[in-house]
Amino acid sequence: QVQLVESGGGLVQAGGSLRLSCAASGGTFSMYIMGWFRQAPGKEREFVATISKSSGRTLYADSVKGRFTISRDNAKNMVYLQMSSLKPEDTAVYYCAADKYYSGSNYHEYDYWGQGTQVTVSS
Repeated sequence: QVQLVESGGGLVQAGGSLRLSCAASGGTFSMYIMGWFRQAPGKEREFVATISKSSGRTLYADSVKGRFTISRDNAKNMVYLQMSSLKPEDTAVYYCAADKYYSGSNYHEYDYWGQGTQVTVSS
């Protein structure tokens, strides 16, 4: 069973950048598909990006395509989300997720979750 801990959130002005990190432990990291999701106050959790076990395939939500980049380092048991050209509507708690088999955008399908890290984008 894998444990996930996110970091790197904070307050940034619109147009700025942040890099989120997610540290995994307790499992064989390379066996997990990794994803990032976010949840704004009063809204349902939504898909941001996923990356395959070997980094060969990535998938992005239309709302972040071209601005966010997901990557992973299997040697360090880390997954990252580089966010640029941030907008106020990107404000949310960002969650790291893992699953051995599912690589899609439905958050219900992911088995493991971190505690989240707050990202706030001011206008």
